[in-house]
Amino acid sequence: MSSPRIVVTGIGASTPIGATAPESWSALLAGASGARTLEYDWVEKYQLPVTFAAQAAVRPDTVLARPVSKRLDPASQFAMVAAMEAWEDAGAPEVDPERLGVDFATGIGGVWTLLDAWDTLREKGPRRVMPMTVPMLMPNAAAGNLSLHFGARAYARTVASACASSTESIVNAVEHIRAGLADVVIAGGTESAIHPITIASFASMQALSRRNDDPATASRPASIDRDGFVMGEGSGVLILETEEHARARGAKIYAFVAGGGVTADSYHITANDPEGTGAARAVELALAKADASPDEVTHINAHATSTPVGDPNEYQALRTVFGERVDEIPVSGTKASTGHLLGGTGALEAIFTVLALRDRVAPPTINLTEQDPAVPFRLSGEPMPLGAGDQLAISNSFGFGGHNAVVAFRSA
Repeated sequence: MSSPRIVVTGIGASTPIGATAPESWSALLAGASGARTLEYDWVEKYQLPVTFAAQAAVRPDTVLARPVSKRLDPASQFAMVAAMEAWEDAGAPEVDPERLGVDFATGIGGVWTLLDAWDTLREKGPRRVMPMTVPMLMPNAAAGNLSLHFGARAYARTVASACASSTESIVNAVEHIRAGLADVVIAGGTESAIHPITIASFASMQALSRRNDDPATASRPASIDRDGFVMGEGSGVLILETEEHARARGAKIYAFVAGGGVTADSYHITANDPEGTGAARAVELALAKADASPDEVTHINAHATSTPVGDPNEYQALRTVFGERVDEIPVSGTKASTGHLLGGTGALEAIFTVLALRDRVAPPTINLTEQDPAVPFRLSGEPMPLGAGDQLAISNSFGFGGHNAVVAFRSA
């Protein structure tokens, strides 16, 4: 029995460059940057060495009804906003609740709820700690709340594999649909961790850019003068379903989810394997699941965090798979515009990959000054046309803990 083909029928996003997926896509193509100086008193209070980040263009609690937002951590708020958009975009599919699933992800979870509760405990005592603290801070809160909101009873699962999280959730969703567990799945990821403790920690490990005087150009993948990533926040959500289910209800189809691959480096808790072995295997698995060869790939959305070590390691991994041809494939490093959404970044970049196939254009990689000879991807500061005919694209995500996740999409 052949496996059902999986399609994308809805997308939603809340990002540093747009309140919705269409707004974010338009801003990305226009070369926008979401990075800006943080206007909080805690930046000066704690003398943070990094004073900027890519905050969401619109706060989620201004979109959601107050009773809803009050019981959700900001990470879950972003997830709800993006999921509501994606569900409406998909035409609010009529589906048996027991055939509707949620595969969701976060890298950190409700860090704001956790640390605010700790402050309350220290300053006001245990009686003032909110009863909803644990349900708000737990990593599966977004998945659980989406399940409640949309009536998804097939399952509600959570992945927490750092920056690979939401790409892995998409791969899981495809596998769950093909295994017959659901007909429709709400898949994606979220993060809201622009907080003094995370900024201080990432800065301490020298992972963040310190271009405090020019935040908009701080994220510069593949540039020889790159100095770290930019913290971002937000959420990306895709509605996935079987092609049969989508066509039966007359849904529009953005793209086919051709396959996905998930591997582990088993190398270091924060550094990826310099040989790129695990990352290369994830790409190879995704292409194998897609029944495709490397020669068919026409576009790559690279993980491309703008870190000195990560960018060349990713290039080496892709060169292992594609050989010299990797230098010819149009590549996009979209974190240059959005910053790094951690557990939400894979889903957002999957959406950008789907839209690249739909519009047949690879989005630009801004802030590329002088390209590093060790990262000779085919990048451009302007959108690059992908041409006519069948298109196959991959989106890469790699995370602390040695997590690698890759998803492949075919044009509809």
